[in-house]
Amino acid sequence: MSTFHKLTVQKIVKETTNAVSVLFEVPAALKDAFSFVAGQYITIKKTIDEKEIRRAYSICSSPKSNELKVAIKAVEHGLFSVFATSKLKEGDVLEVAEPEGKFLLNPTANKNYIAFAAGSGITPVLSMVKAVLETEKSSTFTLIYGNKSTESTIFKNELETLLEKYNPQFNLHYVFSKTLSGDSIFGRIDKGNTNYFIKNKYKNTVFDAAFICGPEKMINTVSETLQENNFDKENILFELFTTSDEENNIKIPDGKSEITVLLDDEETTFTMNKTDDILAASLRNNLDAPYSCQGGVCSSCLCKVTEGKAIMTKNSILTDGEVEEGFVLACQAHPTTSKITIDFDDI
Repeated sequence: MSTFHKLTVQKIVKETTNAVSVLFEVPAALKDAFSFVAGQYITIKKTIDEKEIRRAYSICSSPKSNELKVAIKAVEHGLFSVFATSKLKEGDVLEVAEPEGKFLLNPTANKNYIAFAAGSGITPVLSMVKAVLETEKSSTFTLIYGNKSTESTIFKNELETLLEKYNPQFNLHYVFSKTLSGDSIFGRIDKGNTNYFIKNKYKNTVFDAAFICGPEKMINTVSETLQENNFDKENILFELFTTSDEENNIKIPDGKSEITVLLDDEETTFTMNKTDDILAASLRNNLDAPYSCQGGVCSSCLCKVTEGKAIMTKNSILTDGEVEEGFVLACQAHPTTSKITIDFDDI
């Protein structure tokens, strides 16, 4: 379950014209609670215009750094991201949940890692890069990083400092869609450019794992291309920052369902419309269910169906095995039976 703590903003750095990094001051008593694995994220809670906002942001610092730092990029109509990049100040206090997430890299010896990141998708990948370089001298990390231009590249200076310090253990390649600069590739991280790196640039390298973070279309394209190049699917990990708006063909039944929710060792039963999602219905019934993005991108609202059945209108992050075990994303899940029991605790 998500436990929120009040943390003070220690430092804010303007990384690009529309992105900042935010370093939190973590008290000694909370150091263990905020220890993390490279790739995890935190959820930030803030009331803006009398509305509670929760947003998930990946940690970009190294697990060994004893720092808790995230990057926030302003998005159009984004209540919290616009606030964070224009009004948030050092010394402000925010409510922050303990680290969570399934997009993880625990470095081991003698491994070759490759990552494809686009835009703000660099944040969890940067933590992974640092974790490998700082702890496994016998392993390598290759990063393919896509942006519009040099100016829009978050953490460019920090990445190039790492490149200078850890060359040839660290390989860094830029892909720019709007401008051509230096040794960068013009275009996007698409099938052609993915094939270029796998079949040509690194044709003599066997990669043990691939990590992908960015828009859904890019993730799908890179993942499919890697599998065509004999990457095992289980060695390709990804994290979505945005999902497509394409409609799906899942039919949600009409009618009502009696739902029992197990949350914080307490059971609550109420009736909901099947056309409603389980998270929204739970929140309206005053349950403090865990959530962050509410868009099926993170896994904060993960829960398990222990009785009855539910369908998800969108699922881009749970494996087939997890779905078979009954796990669902509450923000995307709709009951299909007259009675259903949901467990937020046993996950």
